[in-house]
Amino acid sequence: MKDLFERLLILRSPKIGPASYNNLLRQFGSDAAILEHMNVSVELRDSVSREMDLANRLNVRFICDTDEVYPAHLKSIKNHPPILTARGNIETLRCESVAIVGTRHATGGGMNFVADIACAFAEHNVAVVSGMAMGTDAAAHRGALRAAGDMNTVAVLAGGVDYIWPVENERLYYEILERGVVVSDMPVGFVPKGTNFVQRNRIIAGIGEKLILSEADSNSGSMKTAEFAQEYGRKIYAIPSHPADSRAVGPNSLIRSGAAILCMGATDFFTEKNSVKKTEKTRESENPILDKIGTVPVSESVLAEIVGKSILEIKRELVMLELQGLIRKCDSGYVRA
Repeated sequence: MKDLFERLLILRSPKIGPASYNNLLRQFGSDAAILEHMNVSVELRDSVSREMDLANRLNVRFICDTDEVYPAHLKSIKNHPPILTARGNIETLRCESVAIVGTRHATGGGMNFVADIACAFAEHNVAVVSGMAMGTDAAAHRGALRAAGDMNTVAVLAGGVDYIWPVENERLYYEILERGVVVSDMPVGFVPKGTNFVQRNRIIAGIGEKLILSEADSNSGSMKTAEFAQEYGRKIYAIPSHPADSRAVGPNSLIRSGAAILCMGATDFFTEKNSVKKTEKTRESENPILDKIGTVPVSESVLAEIVGKSILEIKRELVMLELQGLIRKCDSGYVRA
């Protein structure tokens, strides 16, 4: 506990990140020796003590890069985070892993495709790593959670592991805690700023043994994640999209340049033609409304006509399906989530 407190004092000091910490460690040899040469304020000591107390109350673990459970691939990159905070099943960090990222403004078809791939990886005991953002990230996590078992997915947050962002993914956050793990390199209770998302993307690329890029425009954070993955020597796969869509620029450009391998689905990674278990899909197919919703938006009136129910009945059932995370509303109607 003393060693952890000392390391946190250093890392929570202003202007000290992984690179500067490593320089200090090389210079002085140990955390204790570093602190002897630092003027640590009483306020900082109190702040670190409060953070550790809060972590204890929330069942948050501090994972140092000397711990066995620290992600092996992340540890291999230069200036990796010396400490991660983790909430959930930390054993998930020992699993083989694949990073899956893409735009927040993904199409219904793109999200369904990502979810199916993520489910296939989880069925093969490969944890799916993403950033818990709306769109592609959420689809990747939810796809992994469709698979049976635990240790299915890793969510990397830009803020503290207790800070749920975006708030729309609150339910997803708690599902991940039950079936996987949430990690961050930020202090417990930290509210993220814009620059923190770049660091989050760096960690996603670092944990994943390979990276799959879905829909993403040229300036998206997902493209930055792909840059990090390329820097770390990870194999990159990209899912192609229609050239007329701006969300196709990212993956299509990587495929064209040879920086990424064309990804056509789960069969690119697994020999089985259909490795995804159908337990949840079977349950979903029992709902006649859900059966009629796919990647093309369907309006309430059309659904009412197809299934022979009133608009009021349709609205009630659509609300329930949305709350379950099975569908989402768009401008032209409803699509699968």
